Amino acid sequence: MSEEQVRALRRVGRAWNRVSAAPSVWRRALPVEPDMGRFPRSAEPAPAWFGRLIPLPPLPGPGHATPPTGPAEPAEPAGSAGPAREAGPADRAEAPEEAEAAANPRGAVLRRVLLGAPLASSAFVTERMRKLVALPVLSADALSSVAYGPEAMLTVLVLAGAAGLAYTFPVAAVIVFLMLAVGVSYRQTIRAYPHGGGSYIVAGDNLGPVAGLVAAAGLMTDYVLTVAVSIASGIAAITSALPGLTPWTVPLGVAVIVLLLAGNLRGIRQAGALFAAPTYAFVVAMFALIGAGLVDAAQDGFRAAPTPSVPVTEAVGLLLITRAFSSGATAMTGIEAISNAVPAFRPVEWRNARTTLTWMVGLLIAMFAGIVVLIHLTGVVPRSDETTLSQLAHLSFGQGWFYVYVQAATAAVLLLAANTAYNDFPRVLSLLARDDYAPKVFLRLGDRLAYSNSTVALSLAAALVYVAFDGRTGALIPLYAVGVFLAFTLSQSGMVVHWWRRRDPHWRKSLVFNATGAVLSGLVLLTAGVSKFTSGAWVALLAIAVFLLVTTRVHRHYATTREALRLRPHAVDLPARPGAGPLTPAVRTGSAADLRESEELPEEIRHLSVVAVATLDLAAMRTLAYAASLAQPVLVVHISTTEEEERRFRAYWSLWGDHLPLQTVLSPYRAVVAPLVHYIETLHRLNPGLTLTVILPEIVTRHRRHQFLHSRTAPRLRRSLRRLPKIVITTVPFHLPT
Repeated sequence: MSEEQVRALRRVGRAWNRVSAAPSVWRRALPVEPDMGRFPRSAEPAPAWFGRLIPLPPLPGPGHATPPTGPAEPAEPAGSAGPAREAGPADRAEAPEEAEAAANPRGAVLRRVLLGAPLASSAFVTERMRKLVALPVLSADALSSVAYGPEAMLTVLVLAGAAGLAYTFPVAAVIVFLMLAVGVSYRQTIRAYPHGGGSYIVAGDNLGPVAGLVAAAGLMTDYVLTVAVSIASGIAAITSALPGLTPWTVPLGVAVIVLLLAGNLRGIRQAGALFAAPTYAFVVAMFALIGAGLVDAAQDGFRAAPTPSVPVTEAVGLLLITRAFSSGATAMTGIEAISNAVPAFRPVEWRNARTTLTWMVGLLIAMFAGIVVLIHLTGVVPRSDETTLSQLAHLSFGQGWFYVYVQAATAAVLLLAANTAYNDFPRVLSLLARDDYAPKVFLRLGDRLAYSNSTVALSLAAALVYVAFDGRTGALIPLYAVGVFLAFTLSQSGMVVHWWRRRDPHWRKSLVFNATGAVLSGLVLLTAGVSKFTSGAWVALLAIAVFLLVTTRVHRHYATTREALRLRPHAVDLPARPGAGPLTPAVRTGSAADLRESEELPEEIRHLSVVAVATLDLAAMRTLAYAASLAQPVLVVHISTTEEEERRFRAYWSLWGDHLPLQTVLSPYRAVVAPLVHYIETLHRLNPGLTLTVILPEIVTRHRRHQFLHSRTAPRLRRSLRRLPKIVITTVPFHLPT
């Protein structure tokens, strides 16, 4: 809460003092013991052969509740918010599967089998990657791009025949220099942003929020196309060796996307272990191919083989060369991935990230240059039925087992290179959601400490693009360069402004490096946008424009919601009358079976109102006032996903005046709905004679399309609790003005 909101909270609490009974009166009226312990008990990671699994203890129930943890001591906030902003009803990221799991145990068991046991939030540090794992996980996209980058460049140059192919070396040399310049530039970015310096953060911090959004738009487009292009190239490598599978190109690609989705939903470390071997196998295959090709060429005195006769469809000109350059520059995709993912490294994070980036750039330049040299020496030209790498492998190894190894390694790394996007797309989307530019549902970490909702969204978008373009790499490449180099340009331009403002030691050298990267990236962006506009670049530009439109509308809606929910003492509802307090209903006796829905007279019903609140905003205050005005016992429940959040909420509750009984439930597995469902179920089973009325604040939007931006807790609770008698779910609506 801001300083202003803290002052408003105190004033609201003083107003409650005048109209509500003393807190002790409300506590004595409670017909239940509210403290039932943690949900579930926290557990520490246990070493396992593959990954780290957290065994979940059985949930406490009647007769075997876990030991109570006791209320947390309220810590007086320093008048302003800490590092994390208090989440409100519009912000709380909740997952539908939580409540569904509570209502459907079989579904929960199936998810456990497919995805593994949930990881506690405290296990996040154990999911960091060391350099030898981070290199294949974060560099698979960049390293695997040598399988299609040189071929994409040649596909354009060959349109001019031998005259066009004569420009292979000059164009490739410029691309290598660009790789080096951009790689050095991102080393400076990692040094300046040791906690993660993706294009969105760098551009937003130094060039303004609009530039940050444009950079994010380029990144998101790039990540979706990374998945589609990598899988299309991987399937092409398979069909080059097995032409009979060509009709199955689209189904095979979609199946790979589904496998990547399942693998990434299992979490960071599992994905890293899975993707390390193919990437290293590909590096070995490329250096073996380059080495064998150079040995064969040395026997012929390094004489270049004659280029086969190809039809000439275009004359050599500036437009042709620039198109070839922008196509070949797609071999640089993924260079920025390491700077985005600095927090995913083991300590010291920034130093390990810089080292890994240096390894990646060195390997990328060596493989790209080696493949281009081999293409020149062998006279290989692109063909529609076989990839360039497959042709080179045939020349060096024939049809032997090492040819099969090269093709298998190439296909595997291309199919798994999409994992770079699966690591970075959810992270960028979570940053957008944190800044109110994307739905808050993308903030939630899933059971395996992965951004599950973002992972699913990326898979759906990539599958749609892949199917729409029939899995053809050549059709997807023109869309690729625009998003990649838009993000590069804005990130490096932002770093130039950063060094100019900070003027740290050696800032001039760093500024020159970043300025060089910005200028070169900007030239590639301009070249790709102009030369490939009609070939498909317009689709990427349109996607970026739509992204900007949607994110700005989402941000405007959240800003309106935040203003509407802001505490204003004169606008807060209060209980009905001075001195209002809970009535003391008659106590009924009898067995549990006799008490099940047998009330026939009003005085026979024993009430308990359970109010679930996420934060103390205007909607929550209206809900609390409504519950207190019923003059029945009230228990307020807050689900905290971290101990820090629990302490912060209790501190704000104390500032308000602690007028109503509060119970906080700590959920170390980040679940929100399931702990609330379980807590209410336990209350019911321990007190079958009570009628529980669960009261929730509900945000009501004027437009149906905005409802997706807010949590839908009430329907999930109804689905999960409707099988139990004497539980009523009601909501107190809060209507947004727009």
